[in-house]
Amino acid sequence: MKSNITFIDSKIKIAFEKLERTDLEKYKLIKRAFEDLENNAFCGIQIPKHLIPKEYIKKFNVKNLWKYNLPGAWRLIYSIEGKNLNVFSIILEWLDHKEYERKFHY
Repeated sequence: MKSNITFIDSKIKIAFEKLERTDLEKYKLIKRAFEDLENNAFCGIQIPKHLIPKEYIKKFNVKNLWKYNLPGAWRLIYSIEGKNLNVFSIILEWLDHKEYERKFHY
């Protein structure tokens, strides 16, 4: 299902834009993930509701959570919402595997 990419807040959008200047390789990997998500919002792996960190629920009020595995053991974390027949992939953050394990208690 096609989707529109949006960021949960302006800080995440600015951090992504900054990557183009500071870490072009990571920027390109995330940009490629965005293209995949635009073509299919459900191409990532859904995180079971009971494993969604309370931090995401409190801070972002997410009802669902997905991860997209990036090369180099990085993870792109996003949520999916539908509004008026449009689907949105909402980017929450990207993090390395160590931080991902810590946040999700693996």
